[in-house]
Amino acid sequence: MPRLHWEDFTPGQIAECGSRLITRAEIIAFAAEYDPQPMHLDEAAARANLFGGLIASGWHSCCILMRMLSDDFIGHASFMGAPGVEEVSWLAPIRPGERIKARATVLETLASRSRPDVGFVKACSRFCARERTEGGE
Repeated sequence: MPRLHWEDFTPGQIAECGSRLITRAEIIAFAAEYDPQPMHLDEAAARANLFGGLIASGWHSCCILMRMLSDDFIGHASFMGAPGVEEVSWLAPIRPGERIKARATVLETLASRSRPDVGFVKACSRFCARERTEGGE
């Protein structure tokens, strides 16, 4: 597959990044390892909190988004890393049994001042659709 370079991206370009089913087991496994809070680990404790049920860690959702972007956006580019992330917002919790989709929108491209053969692609990435499925196991 040909690799895209920063010059191949244009502002407004959109990359749809497939879909992924989020399971109760993966939410609990991630939380047990990296974010052991009751709303991510324990169904009964999660029902008693403000979210009313088990939810994925926000950090888990960031990891899921990164994987989806790697598979369907930056994985097709000559990607050498990023200078950082400007903002992370968790607008709605992700729950077991949801099928989520992601989208990346190119905001701008910029040539490197110090290395003219290298450039940057600034994009906004987010979950754009959810579909509730049965179960969530």
